Amino acid sequence: MLGNETADAATPELYRSYELCERVAQRLLGPFWSPSQALPSEVRPRISSVVGFALWTDRLADEGGRAHRERRLAQWCADTLGEVRAGRSEHPLRRAFVHTMRQWDLDVALLEQFLEATQADSAAPPAFATFADQRRHLWGVGGSMGEMWTPLLEPCNAEAALLMSVLAEAGTVADILQDFPIDLARGRCYLPGDDLQRLGLEVGDLALGEPRDALDELIGLQVARARDLLEQAVPVAGMVQAACQPFVHAMILGVECSLEEAGRLRSRVLREGISPETLTVSRPWPERSDHRPGPAPAHVAVIMDGNRRWAAQRGLSPTEGHSAGGRAAVRLLHSALRLGIRHLSVFAFSTENWNRPREEVDRLFDVMAEGITKAAEWMHRSGVRVRWCGQRDQLDQSVASALVLVESLTSNNTALTLNVFVDYGGRDEMVAAARALAAEAVAGTIRPEDIGPEDVVRNLCAPDLPEVDLLIRTSGEQRISNFLPWHLAYAELVFEPAHWPDFSYQHLLAAVMEYSGRQRRFGADAGDHAGSVEMTEADSEAE
Repeated sequence: MLGNETADAATPELYRSYELCERVAQRLLGPFWSPSQALPSEVRPRISSVVGFALWTDRLADEGGRAHRERRLAQWCADTLGEVRAGRSEHPLRRAFVHTMRQWDLDVALLEQFLEATQADSAAPPAFATFADQRRHLWGVGGSMGEMWTPLLEPCNAEAALLMSVLAEAGTVADILQDFPIDLARGRCYLPGDDLQRLGLEVGDLALGEPRDALDELIGLQVARARDLLEQAVPVAGMVQAACQPFVHAMILGVECSLEEAGRLRSRVLREGISPETLTVSRPWPERSDHRPGPAPAHVAVIMDGNRRWAAQRGLSPTEGHSAGGRAAVRLLHSALRLGIRHLSVFAFSTENWNRPREEVDRLFDVMAEGITKAAEWMHRSGVRVRWCGQRDQLDQSVASALVLVESLTSNNTALTLNVFVDYGGRDEMVAAARALAAEAVAGTIRPEDIGPEDVVRNLCAPDLPEVDLLIRTSGEQRISNFLPWHLAYAELVFEPAHWPDFSYQHLLAAVMEYSGRQRRFGADAGDHAGSVEMTEADSEAE
């Protein structure tokens, strides 16, 4: 477990202490600790010592009667600070934490802020008059520690620590949303009082779950603020050493998924919280009370439109818009897994996109290659199979290499097939198929009068690609833009006004719900089509 630098100086007791911190993190965080697997071996023990210590401190702050809890926590904090200043500890868990603090010269003042905020939170129920008050709490119990352990990731500039603290604040909001039922049962509400007052709510209304509309709005406001914090923090993923970037990206994705789930549940999160299983396990829909009148689509295709417009509205560069679009693509994939969608096709770069300014195209390829590389391990662990569809002769080498590697890595996965269409044009695909069939006819291997749909299909770029059930296009445009003309023949179309970087689980769920409420006739009468629906669904499942 220990990296070389740590192991060289390790005693058996120190080694066991680092292992204890790792076990504490695994036990108390469960699947939320899985991103740590992406850390380099020399970094992970350091992070686990800090995380294990913080979790243990938080647990001490929550358990037992108030008087006993306060005495025990005060002693824990005093002992910790004394040991950190002395540079040694005999405590089974704190030994590793003190070693990390001393070896890497982490900021003791930030530790003091964390311990002070934790003691204050344990001593009295939270009472935040405003969002600014809540932010101070979020920074104290979360942001201070995020800022403190940023040096372990070898950041490239001073801004990284500040952004990591903001990311930790967003994560603390996710924790609050996750633990709502427990906290409310203890009489603790971590929401700003002026939010409750503006909506005409009392703390008691949160536990009762009524009035629902006002509570839905209340949770929506908390989620929106946390998303703003997360958006501010996102650039930090590129500010740490390359080997640690997948870990930071995984942290960002974890917070995003928690907020997506809270946004889906709305006021129900007050009674149900957020289960870790909903964020890590794919399962068929419907979920809980999300009822549907028909089957979920087996194959969803998405035209991811609006990155540049989204960036322009915010005064950002097109490259920053494409980066935000990449994060939305990861959210889409996670959401599709949750809804049990078996095939997902995304239009990443069309043959017509070559007409854009060369500098923008180059930056888009850089963003695409980086995103594919960083998401590869996560997709593989999630059972996603990735396929590259499109021309391969003139694509930027970085993107081509990333796509080939992730294709190979995920080739045997079965949970979901992600078809990434890069340098693809539907008309070019049809022309290529026609040329191939013409060549066969000239060679005498097929008679023109015998050519059928199946012959066209076997000459397409992905012969086994099933027909599209649902096409979603974002940013309000209402056309298919030369995307999968053969496979879209009977697809249901949903045009979403939101720009692609804003596309979330809620948008996908709404599109799927709309699809499931439509009656698909495939050119036949409704009565004649009943058998065809069953056959199509059976074929999709069999494939």
